[in-house]
Amino acid sequence: VQLQASGGGLVQTGGSLRLSCEVSGCTFSTCTVAWFRRALGKEREFVAGIFRGGHTYDADSVKGRFTVSRENAKNTVYLRMDGLVPEDTALYYCAASSRVIMTTRRNPLYFDYWGQGTQVTVSS
Repeated sequence: VQLQASGGGLVQTGGSLRLSCEVSGCTFSTCTVAWFRRALGKEREFVAGIFRGGHTYDADSVKGRFTVSRENAKNTVYLRMDGLVPEDTALYYCAASSRVIMTTRRNPLYFDYWGQGTQVTVSS
C-alpha cells in the first residue's frame, strides 16, 4: 500500500487549501483513510478521516472548517481546509488502515501505511 500526499503550501489566515492523498494497493471498501498532522514541537494529532464505509469523522479543532471526501474513480482522498489559522500550521500526513474500528479510527497507532507528508503553513 502506498500513499502520496500533495497540495500543501503557504496561505494567509482565513485562506483555503485542498490536500490530496492518492492511495494505491488498498481499496476504499476495505481501507479507512485519515489525515493527521504534526506541528513543530507537538505530538502527531488526528485531523479527519473517512471510514471504509464512507462515514466521515473529524477532530473538534477542525469541525466546520475542514471537510474530508474521496473520489473512488481516482483512488484519492481529499482534505478541504477553509478558514485556516496559524494554529493549523503543520506537516500533514495521510494514512490508511484495514484494521481500524470505530473505537480506534482516530488512533495513529492503528494506521499501518503512511504517506510522506505535505507542509501547510498559515501566516498571520
